[in-house]
Parts: sequence; structure tokens; C-alpha cells
Amino acid sequence: MVDEETLKKVREVFCGDHFATEMGAVVDEIDDHYAKCSLVLNDHHKNAVGGIMGGVYFTLADFAFAVASNWQKPGVVGVNCDASFIGVPKTQRITAEAKLIKDGRSLCCYNVDIRDELGNPVAAVQCMGFRKA
Repeated sequence: MVDEETLKKVREVFCGDHFATEMGAVVDEIDDHYAKCSLVLNDHHKNAVGGIMGGVYFTLADFAFAVASNWQKPGVVGVNCDASFIGVPKTQRITAEAKLIKDGRSLCCYNVDIRDELGNPVAAVQCMGFRKA
């Protein structure tokens, strides 16, 4: 786990991800090639039939991937993400944890698990990134 000052700086940088942050996503924790991000669900996140819009889960996963893959060395952009929506959250807050699986010369791969506060799985996302720099 990194110190609070570094976490504060990372939060300031990623406030620039307006779509995710205006949706409610926040950076909770960072570590080496790792990020934990969360958001509190509300009516704004619901689809026409009352469930949570799949794009909410995807956006949170993409945000966690972006933080994990870029906070130490910027320059990674997503090239492919595969999302599986596997559960319904039982709590208002959901959390996405992005963990590095493979870090190559130009490609990286992260698994992002989204869970509710009870630990129930909500979505599983695999993100491939390309290092521009």
C-alpha cells in the first residue's frame, strides 16, 4: 500500500477522468500495478427495468484498470476489454479491484473483479492495454 500523499496525488490526476468520476467512481487504494476503486449506486445508475446499467460496471472496471496501469507510469490505453456480468449487487456500494496479470514490453493484461460490500461477485472483466510510451 502506498502512502496517503501519493494516493492524494493519484486521486487528483484521475479526477480528470470526468465520465467515471461524474458517475461516482473514486480511487480507494493503489499499490504496485493495482487499484481498488468504488462507487455508490443510486437511481441514476439504473436502466429502464430497474436494474443497474451494465455500462456502470464496465465504466468502474475501466476506471480501475486505467488507474492501476497508469498511476506509476502513464501511457497505457485500453485496446480490448471483455466483461461478464455475473451477479446482482446486494449493497449500494460496489468495488472494482484491478490486478496485473501480465506486463509485457507493449501489452499488459489486468483482471478486474467487481464485488458488492458483502463480497458477492457482480462482474468479471479482463482488460488488455497497449503502452504508448
